[in-house]
Amino acid sequence: MTKKLFFRSSVAIGICLLFGFMGSIATQTGFDGWYPELNKPWFDPPDSMFGPILFLMYVLMGIAAGIVWSKGFYHKWVKTALYHFGFQLLLTGSWSLLFFGLQKPLLALLNIIALFILLLFTIKWFKVVNNIAAYLLIPYAIWVLFAIALNFEIWRLN
Repeated sequence: MTKKLFFRSSVAIGICLLFGFMGSIATQTGFDGWYPELNKPWFDPPDSMFGPILFLMYVLMGIAAGIVWSKGFYHKWVKTALYHFGFQLLLTGSWSLLFFGLQKPLLALLNIIALFILLLFTIKWFKVVNNIAAYLLIPYAIWVLFAIALNFEIWRLN
């Protein structure tokens, strides 16, 4: 691993974890009183699983973004890939605000569907730049699909 790749991956991981931290603040707001009272589907995982899974997802996303960034921001494909990544990161962070902070599961569902679509485009553009970077986003795409199903069922049941 080169110094440039290590530095850029570290910065990208830090940015991703910052978005995760901001999302956790919004999550805590709704989690204390609203979320425990909701009807949840049978496949709702234990609450203790969300933190470690999301931490891992943010680290993988950061490594992927760092790999793409290390290819040179002057290149138009790198810029395109990272712009997609930035927008999907904004949608990722806004989901927590919509679902937990504002307690609007339907708006959060629409947000997370848009996030998944944008994530597919991000994976496509990352693949243009670097296959490994694209593959590092696949666990997050699977997680987002699971979150869509969970969000939908919570909305439907409540």
